[in-house]
Amino acid sequence: MGWKVTVATCALNQWALDFEGNLQRILKSIEIAKHRGARYRLGPELEICGYGCWDHYYESDTLLHSLQVLAALLESPVTQDIICDVGMPVMHRNVRYNCRVIFLNRKILLIRPKMALANEGNYRELRWFTPWSRSRQTEEYFLPRMLQDLTKQETVPFGDAVLSTRDTCIGSEVCEELWTPHSPHVDMGLDGVEIFTNASGSHHVLRKAHARVDLVTMATSKNGGIYLLANQKGCDGDRLYYDGCALIAMNGSIFAQGSQFSLDDVEVLTATLDLEDIRSYRAEISSRNLAASRVSPYPRVKVDFALSCHEDLLEPVSEPIEWKYHSPAEEISLGPACWLWDFLRRSRQAGFFLPLSGGVDSAATACLAYSMCLQVCEAVKRGNLEVLADVRTIVNQPSYTPQDPRELCGRVLTTCYMASENSSQETCDRARELAQQIGSHHIGLHIDPVVKALVGLFSLVTGASPRFAVHGGSDRENLALQNVQARVRMVVAYLFAQLSLWSRGAPGGLLVLGSANVDESLLGYLTKYDCSSADINPIGGISKTDLRAFVQLCVERFQLPALQSILAAPATAELEPLAHGRVSQTDEEDMGMTYTELSVYGRLRKIAKTGPYSMFCKLLDMWKDTCSPRQVADKVKRFFSKYAMNRHKMTTLTPAYHAESYSPDDNRFDLRPFLYNTRWPWQFRCIENQVLQLEGTQQQELDGVD
Repeated sequence: MGWKVTVATCALNQWALDFEGNLQRILKSIEIAKHRGARYRLGPELEICGYGCWDHYYESDTLLHSLQVLAALLESPVTQDIICDVGMPVMHRNVRYNCRVIFLNRKILLIRPKMALANEGNYRELRWFTPWSRSRQTEEYFLPRMLQDLTKQETVPFGDAVLSTRDTCIGSEVCEELWTPHSPHVDMGLDGVEIFTNASGSHHVLRKAHARVDLVTMATSKNGGIYLLANQKGCDGDRLYYDGCALIAMNGSIFAQGSQFSLDDVEVLTATLDLEDIRSYRAEISSRNLAASRVSPYPRVKVDFALSCHEDLLEPVSEPIEWKYHSPAEEISLGPACWLWDFLRRSRQAGFFLPLSGGVDSAATACLAYSMCLQVCEAVKRGNLEVLADVRTIVNQPSYTPQDPRELCGRVLTTCYMASENSSQETCDRARELAQQIGSHHIGLHIDPVVKALVGLFSLVTGASPRFAVHGGSDRENLALQNVQARVRMVVAYLFAQLSLWSRGAPGGLLVLGSANVDESLLGYLTKYDCSSADINPIGGISKTDLRAFVQLCVERFQLPALQSILAAPATAELEPLAHGRVSQTDEEDMGMTYTELSVYGRLRKIAKTGPYSMFCKLLDMWKDTCSPRQVADKVKRFFSKYAMNRHKMTTLTPAYHAESYSPDDNRFDLRPFLYNTRWPWQFRCIENQVLQLEGTQQQELDGVD
């Protein structure tokens, strides 16, 4: 009797509410899995409707169309002779559940509702779904008539159960359940489940890829067993990028690793593993076996089907592999670039328009667009026909085949340097050199006539002429004159994005790219409705420090020497008059703090959940070698005052790629008021009292020394 099983998991680039496309991708993945000899196929969480439907989960249409897709899957000859495990929302007794529907040969075996819902950060599952809270219990689910006619079943089991095939036992966890303190796989494993499956809807966060891998390897090294993880990948309609990393593990080792970032819409992983290896591994762990003898049993759904074949003696088994991780700079070069590609093809636009200032941030965005072009060319070279069809639609040439990323970049990226009388020749040259090296269509223009017209209009109406501070103007005048330049650039960007291709005799419009980084957004160091206002922003969730590391990577990896001088130059807005032709204004002077300090404040505010007082207490210790308590207090007060004053800018922030846990995105991730008492009287008084106490103690110690 053979015990070797071939199992399949996948990463699918599903799109919220794209039922047609989602169905085709699911069918393709099942077809590939079967072709490779798999008898079980796992797909991502809520793959039928796409994970990011959000408030569309409330609509009966979403439930109806999901059932229609399930019917199409049950009916398809592709799904015969393989256990299919698909994700969709299901309503049971008027309650909505996030479910796995497991079926074989036109019969639904089990509907397994999710028991622990993700409800932190970007996740809001409790808003739409109810967790199934009855551990190891099932009920009868009455199938809708459209399914009854197909399956010839009136009811199917619904709840927390496992599948018992002729040769093994299979149990489900769904995404978040792997992360809970007492995951279902613990008791399922003790009750004899040998194959664990996890359908995820997990999005990319920098430096977090190892967390999933560690949890899976730990789960199977403590308890033995095979673990399959499926995940969505790509942009399914909002700020998140689901980052694949499908995997197959056994007994603490990885046997198959899926890509974290790629342009393939369907990626299937298979492995052939020996169930006897699980049984012998478990035999050694006496503490596990003692616990297993006491565990409460799971309801078992009997399945008259085997995952293994009788004659499999010569069937080769998969070998363990070492998981390969990307560095953070590589993650930035790939994740946002894939997100840009999904956005471009799914919005059916003809390319991107990027205001290129000659600074690090807009240069990083340009590099991401170039990285996207590079990945498109590589995917086409590998024979990806979907990418080829999409790129032909975008450039409006049915016979076009991209080969050189610079040539493709010239078609899909228009960059524009918008000079004013306060711009330096250096930034102009840096922008032009970078545009030449990546191959973008580059435009240089002057905004002074428009700025003069607007300021002239104000003077005409009021009789007052505002001046810059260097010419004797007040702070109010100085700021207003800077802001009008910044806002003119946004208006010009949208005009050119709409009509630039028209002027060149080409069809379509361009998506405007923004380039404000996460630190500037947090502090509000940007003008509301300037070039930070765009259609999408690929770097809005990334810190200045990480962006610099990414740009450094691009110098070598993409051979872009123009980036060297951009990295070497001080960051500047160039909105105030030049002093002798040189930049007189730098970002860090303007902000009154460094980008490194900003990253620290950002992490403490959001991840460590500190208000002004507890941030002060933490920084006292962190910065004890470089700052006195008074200096720490002043820094914390300056940050919170500026943060509170500018929080209103977060409400209009351009949708940005979510990459950091300390993102200040007001839309769904970082929910705060935007009208604060910017003086923080109570909080700052607590800090002040603490500083005075510490200074008094220090003084006493000094007196004691005398």
